[in-house]
Amino acid sequence: MNREMSYGNDYHFLPVTSVRSGEGVEVSPDLFQLTVQIVNVAFIGNPEHGDWVLVDAGMPNRANDIIEAAEERFGSGNPPQAIVLTHGHFDHVGSIIECIEHWNVDVWAHKAELPYLTGKQAYMPPDPTADSGLVAKMSPWFPNEPIQLGSRVHALPSDGTVPHLPQWQWLLTAGHSPGHISLFQESARALVAGDAFVTVKQESIYNVILQELEINGPPKYFTPDWHAAKASVGKLAKLNPALAITGHGKPVEGDTLTAGLRHLCEHFDSIAMPLNH
Repeated sequence: MNREMSYGNDYHFLPVTSVRSGEGVEVSPDLFQLTVQIVNVAFIGNPEHGDWVLVDAGMPNRANDIIEAAEERFGSGNPPQAIVLTHGHFDHVGSIIECIEHWNVDVWAHKAELPYLTGKQAYMPPDPTADSGLVAKMSPWFPNEPIQLGSRVHALPSDGTVPHLPQWQWLLTAGHSPGHISLFQESARALVAGDAFVTVKQESIYNVILQELEINGPPKYFTPDWHAAKASVGKLAKLNPALAITGHGKPVEGDTLTAGLRHLCEHFDSIAMPLNH
């Protein structure tokens, strides 16, 4: 492994998975979701046109899953133009160093997220009291130390453009982390939301394993700013997305997405807020 790059000392494989692990879903011709254990990564780009971008990098020790799925969709010898991170939590950067080295590709993230990606600052420790679900109770075992990507990580342009994705824009959707972003393509009203909201009750091991569809707020055990998180859900709902990939759970579209986001906005305090807030 490149000496410039390293994971936190607490990074390790987690033996938790869902029934959808390894499953890929084409949400639209240029938007593809791959589930890696309990988290999703997105491939943005039409295979017929060649160029594509990877959004997020999954769980620790699962780079081969991401690389194999990418080669199946885009062909071998066709690396992504870039990796864009919605944020830097362990389950979204768990295999990023191997992906960087395999593809020789650079990474883009919000400037407020860079301290967690350059070894300078750890995230808050997970809060097992945020919910009664088993995943929340397991969360102290989840890594929270910063990773070090060195010169391979860059701040996203301040004008909202996304490198190598001219039809997409990034929006700051803070709350779950200080520099959390979501990606939006206005022409298709396509949304890659990260963990700004998710489509599964992420605190419940039963729901996580079976991936039961439920539009919910960000994972409670890893969200420090609930005022910002609520505002971010409202910002995304106002976009009126037609389809969405989130960091956890199934893709969602149409009336299910519209009604689910409306319900989450209207009842955010009772649905999304942690027990101890």
